[in-house]
Amino acid sequence: MVFDKAGICPHCEMTLVSKDEKERPIKDQKTTVCFYLYDGVEVLDFAGPMEVFSYAGFKVFTVSKTKEPLISQGILKVIPEYSIADAPPADIFAVFGGNDEVAADDPEVIAWIKSRDQATHSYFSVCTGAFILGKAGLLNNLQVTTFHRSIENLQKAVPSARVLKNTRYVDNGRVITTAGISAGIDGALHLVAKLKGKEAAMKVAQHMEYDKYVPEQGLVVH
Repeated sequence: MVFDKAGICPHCEMTLVSKDEKERPIKDQKTTVCFYLYDGVEVLDFAGPMEVFSYAGFKVFTVSKTKEPLISQGILKVIPEYSIADAPPADIFAVFGGNDEVAADDPEVIAWIKSRDQATHSYFSVCTGAFILGKAGLLNNLQVTTFHRSIENLQKAVPSARVLKNTRYVDNGRVITTAGISAGIDGALHLVAKLKGKEAAMKVAQHMEYDKYVPEQGLVVH
């Protein structure tokens, strides 16, 4: 619901907050983002958002089940900074697609994700990384999206969710899911705009020479 003046919501009796106030940039706060990676993770799924968040001034660190090197798409060797045994807490927990079953079907990894829930402010998934959040019970009863070829499979995996087609990203407030691969860049820019303001997101997009960014092109669920 949208109102044209300040006051009290007649339905829930909460004080109305202006849209400008909600979108005011957060200052003097270093947002931390935990990138959970695994063998077979898709390169652009995590590399695109990593560029966005790092240019936006967020502190990004990588975690995997162990600190052993992992291979992305059979090409790129990645050495995680932390393992699940020593990873620090983070404001945002991010997961990505590829061979997502490596994480989604690992009870130890899923238990670790659940154990961090109280300290995690929000979740972000790209492509089939949504299956990992789904296995952790974080997508129940939400509107979500994923890679276009995995829509039906995610719907089966999380029956209570509503899995949307042709949607660049879906923001449920605490949980943001994006469509496949390049859509992660748009979702990440949306998150930057949400936390630091639209101007900050536009500056990042311009710096990256990413001319495909269209603010508010996804679905925001309130």
